[in-house]
Amino acid sequence: MSKSYIIGSFLIFILIGCVLVKPIIPTKENVRVVNRTVSFDGKTLELDAVEGEGMAVLNDVSFTNGTMTFDIKGENKPGRSFVGIAFNIEDDSTFEGVYFRPFNFESSEQIRREHSIQYIYHPDFPWNRLREENTGEFEAEFFDPPSPDDWFSISLTVEKDEVIVKDVNSGKVLLQTRRLSSATSDNIGLWVGNNSKGSFKNLKIR
Repeated sequence: MSKSYIIGSFLIFILIGCVLVKPIIPTKENVRVVNRTVSFDGKTLELDAVEGEGMAVLNDVSFTNGTMTFDIKGENKPGRSFVGIAFNIEDDSTFEGVYFRPFNFESSEQIRREHSIQYIYHPDFPWNRLREENTGEFEAEFFDPPSPDDWFSISLTVEKDEVIVKDVNSGKVLLQTRRLSSATSDNIGLWVGNNSKGSFKNLKIR
């Protein structure tokens, strides 16, 4: 058996594996909604904007460690667009998460751009405590960002002790930080912050 044949077969195997990773399509039957009204448009799920945080917990999805990719969209509304993913959900108020502030993506102020991406562990470590006690460790800038009102594609890798956020299109690491909790749950959810709406699609777990 030739070396080129082995390499070719291996590449085909990888490509087949990629094709078989299908998007997880949320429906009203397989999500549990917390403090939001949810709407569905084809393969897209949207959470509306109301006071307080909210999320759509995916009932049929299990995730502890690994990589997920997803498309997400917020708005260019300062202080009113926080969109992301919650994981390791123990209950509706205890979870880890990574979220984005699209209104900061193209800000003329460097300090605001550096607050574009956020890791949290609620309720013990919300963003304000992390910013005060660990400035710059759990937040990051979105380099070469999309328009604040546009869709963008994210890769989120959750390891035992670390979280890695990448821009799918460029492959760049946007945030790499330590976790503040150990895994106790395999539940994940599509998350939005106070007075924020968000749209989500093409969630894949690899």
